[in-house]
Amino acid sequence: MRTIATLQEADSGSIMLGNLDVLRQKTEIRRMLGYLPQEFGVYPKISAQRMLDHIATLKGITNKRERRELVDAMLHRVNLQDHRKKAIAGFSGGMKQRFGIGQALLGDPKLLIVDEPTAGLDPGERNRFYNLLSEIGENVIVILSTHIVQDVKELCTQMAIIHEGELRFAGSPNAAEEELSGKVWQKSIEKSELDSVKQKYEVLSTKLVAGRPLVHIISEHEPGDGFTSIEPDLEDVFFSKIKNAAHSY
Repeated sequence: MRTIATLQEADSGSIMLGNLDVLRQKTEIRRMLGYLPQEFGVYPKISAQRMLDHIATLKGITNKRERRELVDAMLHRVNLQDHRKKAIAGFSGGMKQRFGIGQALLGDPKLLIVDEPTAGLDPGERNRFYNLLSEIGENVIVILSTHIVQDVKELCTQMAIIHEGELRFAGSPNAAEEELSGKVWQKSIEKSELDSVKQKYEVLSTKLVAGRPLVHIISEHEPGDGFTSIEPDLEDVFFSKIKNAAHSY
């Protein structure tokens, strides 16, 4: 993502955005790029309105009236108009993320890159963020990195799973789940049974539910032994693609 955002050089390979060579035409790419890293720096004591005005100036919007109208429209779009004069240091996590999206969207980008956009957000803020990104994604290419399965399910038409530097899956979330349809089984067991289950079956994941391990396994055929068939979700997909990783969490 940092390479696509022209922030670091590639070791090898190529990246094309339409007819543009990302590795060779960095200036052209930057003109059409919006970027929200996981940690982004701002002047904390400056108001959201002044900070967006400053960023708009850096993006080449020099007409003061045009810039003011653009900033006001963006504050409305990310639902920060009522907080426009408040210092960014006093913003909640969700408000900071919405501000981050606002600054990334200045200049009408054609490509938006966001890194872990919902980390630390409460459910209400996360839903508002989903709605905003979904709206943006109707007209803009959005690339996001996340460890939260719900982000992918709610937002992405295409996804990729990368593990230890290797691409393990690329395709739609629905296609990923359909690959495992009829192959995922679960059972609640005693803790003392866990080792024997891991030896006997191909375990995808285990997690404690009400103090008991809930085990998901993958099997082409009905395993019996009290396991019941379930519809796979993206978490099952993730574990199936990184079978050499630790299965419990």
